[in-house]
Amino acid sequence: MHARDFCRAAHPGIARNVLLSFLRTATISLAVVTSAYAEDTRLVQQVWLNPGFFSWHFNRSLDLREDNWGIGVEVAFAPDHAVMAGNFINSDNDRSNYAAYLWRPLHWRPYGVDVHAGIALGAFDGYQRVNNGGWFVAPLPLLAAEGRYLGLNLTIVPTIDDKLNGAVVIQVKLRVW
Repeated sequence: MHARDFCRAAHPGIARNVLLSFLRTATISLAVVTSAYAEDTRLVQQVWLNPGFFSWHFNRSLDLREDNWGIGVEVAFAPDHAVMAGNFINSDNDRSNYAAYLWRPLHWRPYGVDVHAGIALGAFDGYQRVNNGGWFVAPLPLLAAEGRYLGLNLTIVPTIDDKLNGAVVIQVKLRVW
């Protein structure tokens, strides 16, 4: 039996709980690993809040929502490692949840702004044309720019057949810790 078949056969709540348990375990494991990170690595330990996403879709002829309001949190444990989770109203006007690990190995500091580049490995739900609204995993490119209290994340979501509409996505965030 393929994992995809298990998720369809199992009660949707069970599959969701298994995924959330896995993500919690992965997040805790990352916290432990990053706390044991090399001594010369400066621990960041920042907490950011965001009001969802703003998207600009590649197919402008579709009537897609581009102000994807919601609530999210991002926690950076070290310069290269962060996690995020939250929910938002997606481009199809459905509620979506997400959880992601951010690996940001590239860093530079132009004009006093911290810039990080890497990959976000995220799990998302709420897109009816993908797994009937169930969870799916997606790796996405990530560029983050962070000032002292204000920052933004930029990513590109690819178009996937008739399942997912591609877009450039911006997430504005406010540092609270």
